[in-house]
Amino acid sequence: MARDLETALLRSFVTAVRAGSISRAATALGHTQPALSQQLRKLESTVGASLLHRATTGVTPTRAGEELLPYAERILALSAQALAKTGTALTGHCGVGLLEDLADSRLPQALADLARLHPGARLEVLSLSDAEMREAFDTGRVQLVLNEVPALPSPPRWTVKLPLVWAVGHGVDVDADPLPVVLFSGTCAWRTSVLETLQRTDRRWEVAFESNSLVSVLAALRSGLGVTAHMPANLEPAMACHDTERLPALPDVELGLARRPRTEGDPLIDAVETALRRMI
Repeated sequence: MARDLETALLRSFVTAVRAGSISRAATALGHTQPALSQQLRKLESTVGASLLHRATTGVTPTRAGEELLPYAERILALSAQALAKTGTALTGHCGVGLLEDLADSRLPQALADLARLHPGARLEVLSLSDAEMREAFDTGRVQLVLNEVPALPSPPRWTVKLPLVWAVGHGVDVDADPLPVVLFSGTCAWRTSVLETLQRTDRRWEVAFESNSLVSVLAALRSGLGVTAHMPANLEPAMACHDTERLPALPDVELGLARRPRTEGDPLIDAVETALRRMI
């Protein structure tokens, strides 16, 4: 008998990975924790592999989970778009400003899928400094901005809290004293969360590397220079810290979406906002 991937099970899996916790995912989906756990086990049975590392502090995807995640997110995004826009051709331009960490996630792929479904639509995804993003928003190049709430160019239409987890460079000893830390330069919710958490727990640390480029930060991790904070959906399997008790728990980060005034009712911008909200 052919095996099919049920979208409800995929949604449970994706939500659990994004939330970093089965209990938080159950709350977000309106399920009980046992019911969600049963759905996750059913999906694991279907694919024939364990998808989540389960610990008292939360969940992270296994290697099989990492491999399934992008397919699950695309299936859910395409399903939502097909249901909402069947028979409707979207046209025009929509600029989307994304926090650099999100630009490195699977969100751009979801937007590319939307553009592929609607050849008459032109989507532009930008990752800029806060000042440059505000200018792009004010001048109309960007209609939607998904970023840390304090950095948004206007009050958010909606917000969401996402967990941060530790990303550990190759060969790094997380018990090192002081702990080598890889940071983003300047003001950044990730940087603030790491430093405040370490200071609050009296953990000695030192800056091993810092950069304003996500690519450089990830390269430093791959080179084994230290540890940093990352969102679970973006975490490379080799960088996951499975022994979570050896590092202090990190707080959530709050993201929000701002939409340019006088764009209400634009079918393309409505569809892009819906896609972003579903993916986040």
